[in-house]
Amino acid sequence: MLHVTEEQVREHLSMEECVRIMRQTFLALRNGKASNQPRRRIVLDNGSTLHSLGGVFGKYFGTKFYSTNPKYGSHFFFFLFDGETARPLAQFEANYLGQIRTGAASGYATDVLAAPEASTLAVIGSGFQAQSQIDAIRCVRDLKEIRVWSRSQEKRDAFAAANQARAAASAEEAVRGADIVVTATYAKDPVIEDAWIVAGESGVHINAMGSNREQRRELPSRLVHRADLLAVDSIEVAKIEAGDFILAPVDWNDRRIVDLAKIEHRPAGAPVTIFKSCGLGVEDVAAAAYVYERLA
Repeated sequence: MLHVTEEQVREHLSMEECVRIMRQTFLALRNGKASNQPRRRIVLDNGSTLHSLGGVFGKYFGTKFYSTNPKYGSHFFFFLFDGETARPLAQFEANYLGQIRTGAASGYATDVLAAPEASTLAVIGSGFQAQSQIDAIRCVRDLKEIRVWSRSQEKRDAFAAANQARAAASAEEAVRGADIVVTATYAKDPVIEDAWIVAGESGVHINAMGSNREQRRELPSRLVHRADLLAVDSIEVAKIEAGDFILAPVDWNDRRIVDLAKIEHRPAGAPVTIFKSCGLGVEDVAAAAYVYERLA
């Protein structure tokens, strides 16, 4: 069984390639040729948590498990298996694997839902997930301007400089007039306001990916309620984890709520669209399988 390091994942899996893999993954989900197992959690009294999720893609299946503690951080691992024989194929150090596939899924969603001419990106947050969001969106749109805001001015300025972006003085300054908005934070309460999202001639697309807990959200209820389309990576998972929708609350029978796998094009006109990303185990399987085939 191979042991795959973070460095090997970085070497063999580019963001451009990962966006392509996510496109294949959601097409396979649409056609019934892939499947996903929702995340499960074991939570201890001190906040330490064991998370696990899995999926099937092509001739592979696998599971990711990781531990987190609010004080001591996180540790990520992924195991890939052969679907025919159930033979273990590879063990991955999976922090970067999760980061890049999360960004790539948003990149695919942006390609489907944002206006083709969208060129202004606003990013709320300046952590490692925010970086992968920018990298992925740059793969699918010709960005002319990137605006960044986060609570720490020092981190905000450094992040903006590293991405040829502008550090905004406020979240509102970053978001108003943007064609694409990303929220990539650890916030418990909304980080943007409904009034800041004004659809121009081509609409606005929002990727909300910071929360996968039912008690946390980044988007205000009013924005969720007025959006033209609410895309999720999985309705089954969103009902458990998508705090942005659970706390709104939404009616899960609302026809605006659609699995990303079932969306082939953006709504007509100048829509406000939201992709609520929780993260799927099948995304890890597809990305890990690609790396494994380059190393085996």
